[in-house]
Amino acid sequence: MQSYQPWCHGTITRSKAEDLLSKAARDGSFLIRASESIQSAYALCVLYQNSVYTYRILPNEDKKLSVQASEGVPIRFFSMLPELVEAYYSPNMGLITHLQYPVQREEEVDEEPESNNLPPQLPPRNFLTNDVKDSDPKSSEQACQSLSDTYLMRLQHMDLSTIPEEHHMAIQEYFRNSICLDAEQVQYGYPNLPGLKKLTMTICRNLNSEISRILPILEVFHRALDQQPSPGIEQSPKQNSSDSGQSVSFRLEQLTKLLYSIEDKAKMSTFESVGNEGGHRKSLIPLVTFEVKQESLAIPTKMYLKVDVESGKLFLKKSKDGPEDKFFVHNKILQLVKSQRMHARLVIVAETEKEKVLRKEFTFNDAKKREGFCQLLQQMKNKHSEKPEPDMITVFVGTWNMGNASPPHSTDSWFQCKGQGKTRDDTADQIPHDFYVIGTQEDPLGEREWADTVKGVLRKITNISFKQVAIHTLWNIRIIILAKPQHENRISHVFSDSVKTGIANTLGNKGAVGVSFMFNGTSFGFVNSHLTSGSEKKLRRNQNYTNILRFLNLGDKKLNPFDITLRFTHLFWLGDLNYRIEFPSTEAENIVTKIKQQQYQELLSKDQLNIEMNDGKVFLHFDEEEITFAPTYRFERDARDKYAYTKAKATGTKYNLPSWCDRVLRKSYPLVHVVCQAYGCTNDIMTSDHSPLFASFEVGVASQFVSKQDPNSAPQGGIQIMNCVAILLTKSKTKFFIEYHSSCLEKTVKTLEGENMEHLDGSIKVWFGNQVELTPIISDPEYLLDQHILICVKSTDCDESYGESCVALRAAQFNYTEFQITLTHHGEKTGTLTGGIQLRTSEGTPTEKLYDFIKVEKDDTVASKGKGCDKFSVTQTHDISNPSYMGMPYKGGKVVDQGWSYSLPQKHLPIAGEGSKDTKKGGYDVGGTRSPTGKPMGEDEKGSEMFDNPLYGVMEKSRGKDQDHRQKDLLAPSDPNISTSRPADGDPDRPPMPTPRNRSFTFSEAKPQPPTSIPLHASAHKKPVVPTRSEGGMAFNRPPLPSKSWQGMPEPHNPRDHRESSELPSKHRPPARPGQPQPQRHAS
Repeated sequence: MQSYQPWCHGTITRSKAEDLLSKAARDGSFLIRASESIQSAYALCVLYQNSVYTYRILPNEDKKLSVQASEGVPIRFFSMLPELVEAYYSPNMGLITHLQYPVQREEEVDEEPESNNLPPQLPPRNFLTNDVKDSDPKSSEQACQSLSDTYLMRLQHMDLSTIPEEHHMAIQEYFRNSICLDAEQVQYGYPNLPGLKKLTMTICRNLNSEISRILPILEVFHRALDQQPSPGIEQSPKQNSSDSGQSVSFRLEQLTKLLYSIEDKAKMSTFESVGNEGGHRKSLIPLVTFEVKQESLAIPTKMYLKVDVESGKLFLKKSKDGPEDKFFVHNKILQLVKSQRMHARLVIVAETEKEKVLRKEFTFNDAKKREGFCQLLQQMKNKHSEKPEPDMITVFVGTWNMGNASPPHSTDSWFQCKGQGKTRDDTADQIPHDFYVIGTQEDPLGEREWADTVKGVLRKITNISFKQVAIHTLWNIRIIILAKPQHENRISHVFSDSVKTGIANTLGNKGAVGVSFMFNGTSFGFVNSHLTSGSEKKLRRNQNYTNILRFLNLGDKKLNPFDITLRFTHLFWLGDLNYRIEFPSTEAENIVTKIKQQQYQELLSKDQLNIEMNDGKVFLHFDEEEITFAPTYRFERDARDKYAYTKAKATGTKYNLPSWCDRVLRKSYPLVHVVCQAYGCTNDIMTSDHSPLFASFEVGVASQFVSKQDPNSAPQGGIQIMNCVAILLTKSKTKFFIEYHSSCLEKTVKTLEGENMEHLDGSIKVWFGNQVELTPIISDPEYLLDQHILICVKSTDCDESYGESCVALRAAQFNYTEFQITLTHHGEKTGTLTGGIQLRTSEGTPTEKLYDFIKVEKDDTVASKGKGCDKFSVTQTHDISNPSYMGMPYKGGKVVDQGWSYSLPQKHLPIAGEGSKDTKKGGYDVGGTRSPTGKPMGEDEKGSEMFDNPLYGVMEKSRGKDQDHRQKDLLAPSDPNISTSRPADGDPDRPPMPTPRNRSFTFSEAKPQPPTSIPLHASAHKKPVVPTRSEGGMAFNRPPLPSKSWQGMPEPHNPRDHRESSELPSKHRPPARPGQPQPQRHAS
């Protein structure tokens, strides 16, 4: 916008504009904001009778502005916004009412500048070019003379004894005469500074000739190290020596890059010569032995389990130095089953030579040893897997506010997840992560220096030369991502960006840097942020988060309607978020006492970030592992036993109470595999007033799928989405439609206009009755079950988003599934969307994922220990589940609202290609909750049940309130007796026609407070659209598969209900099958 105007609110959100106008509470109040859908366009928002009317202001080809008002009013064009606003103060201009009262922009309280966060000070400038242009020649000459005198005076106070006389004279000559000539050149638009260039060439004459002499020698050495000469240095020495026209700085940069390249190649050659192959040591992980106990006739017997990851063997020995004649090879170890009740107990399911299955139960010394053993076995399975591409990787995420101090000599503990909190066992020290993501704040080092430091630490720990994926810096905020060399060709679409949130959002002392990339078929996003400091600046921090969310430009540019929280399969947000604990300063000593006693729960209940997240104000639907470590700020430097919670300032003593400022949060798509294996801080890195924070994640990934089926003969797959009902937290009277985005679709699909209906709480209920058929590019279930559909609800007149969300195709793996998802926009909840999804795939059975190797056993009832038995009966006898699926993290902390829920029908309807599947191979029982890969989770296990974390010292029970909330999220089947479509002109087969609009503006009433609850049975008022046999791809001529009773578990006896299904309540009524007539309900 051209200049500051009180009614000009810039890039505020639509909901914020409604709030401001509601507070004004006077007809004719108005403001102008930037359009969220069209670049360079604006939105004029006017309040009238407690309702907000929104008109678009669009620029034409000549950049003239016009308002889209009521039809029949002549269109007027304006050059500038103030001119337009002045004109619309007059009545009868096509608006609902003429403009009267501008709504003032809310003033943001900027944070105080911190001297240690500011960049180096630039030398003072005695003149400005614009001032010189507008002044007369005499004043310009005086400014130049003043500039010359200033620098000559500085020169007189310097020790010039070490400088050659000719160079001394040359510098004096430049300051006396040439600098004024350069200033004149700049004044007239020529920024080349010929005087400075001449001085530089004079001073660096010998350096220039030395570079010409040295550069060819280094190039020969570089070509000798390089198998294929780099094209950028394929120049003859004669060309380089004769090219004296290049600047010295350019040639120095060329020389520096060449030296760095030589150093890297020499290091690589050295590592390969001592046993590395492509940066990987031949024997990376050493042998590890675990002492365990095994019960025999109720008598515990000591045994030893020796893990050899490199050879892929697990040895079972009765003594530590005993014979190694009894072992299992990696492909014979079928599964590891963790006991939920006994956190040190583990069952190893293995196959014998006679194809019998053994269950061997062992008890480790503690839970951490069990976790270390499981990680080593998982590493063994991954290493010797026959899969060409991984379906699981590990990611290290670390954040550290360095306090503008250089790091200590050793930072090994940080990258090995050693210290306080949930930490890795010593036996897992040698297991390298696939990715290392390191975010720093107040980082005093240069990019190259910091990258070399991190690579050196990882090389020492893992003997791997990690490859740099990306590095991005904003002032002293930096993020660097390193990856194993073997993943280099799997990484693509790397993007990086930054957002400033410092003073007036123009300084980069606070803000965020981010990096995104694709790993095969999975998208990753990482954000490192440093938010506003100060205990009282909570609202400012919230605004920092919103600005970063809106303006950080990462990921697929085709996903413009979605912010970064929905652009990636996995998003990790790390950094010094600066949220504090809300206690009065008088409680400082009591806080320190509680920290020493490790009584963290009371302090965490007052943690600002937890409070804001629970209120839905920031990081909506993000998850954080339970905090079991001391606050990471504010320590005395060079010590970790004392918090420095007072700071003397000119305005008085400032209190910085110990707080968990440094955090790692994550947000992933529904039904994907993510497990946090470590979350804590170090104890031995003390150069800063912050302790480094670490987190380790096991993450499921999808491969770049290549179908083995003939595309000409394979049946075309389909994704059917139906019965969608949106409840939007706005009173806008515009029409809405839905956009479906996904990388598995041939193109973006838009629905027809929905039908707006009144809603009890004043929000809008929109019915999208038409069934939508989406066509995937690949129909193989191995590919489709890893995909997600992004959903965006938009308005038809201004194309602005009113909410976005995501649906997992894995939810519809076996049959039609209903879903409920939360709609969000710019980090705020804007409503809900309910509907149903059905998936039609080609023939094929998805392969088992590597991360399904480790499960959690719900109870400890063991039918047959150590006895040979049928392979199927062992795996199906126990209630086994993976708690990381279905939004159930393996921890005893709080239940996080994931923003989605799915409900499965009570009967199994086979999808195409699975109708004749053997029961033993499938083992499906849709009545129970499942993992994403179809593993049964038990009839009695609830989706909201949490698991206590065996690595924590304090056990917590899941909160009943959150469990009840999760139960309410499950959807009941739709009422089949209410019609889904509105007849038009008496024709029942005719789809609803969109209502023509008489005016091209958006009308919305003043935004009310968000309702405390939104009805979850939105689809109960409409008859579900039942797919035909051909549409559903269902084999209904086959009877449903009988459910198999599990051994050792009696079937519950339910009395038979002899009522017809039409007499049953809707929530007990079995779902209708396609082609089945619906019973008619008669009004009484």
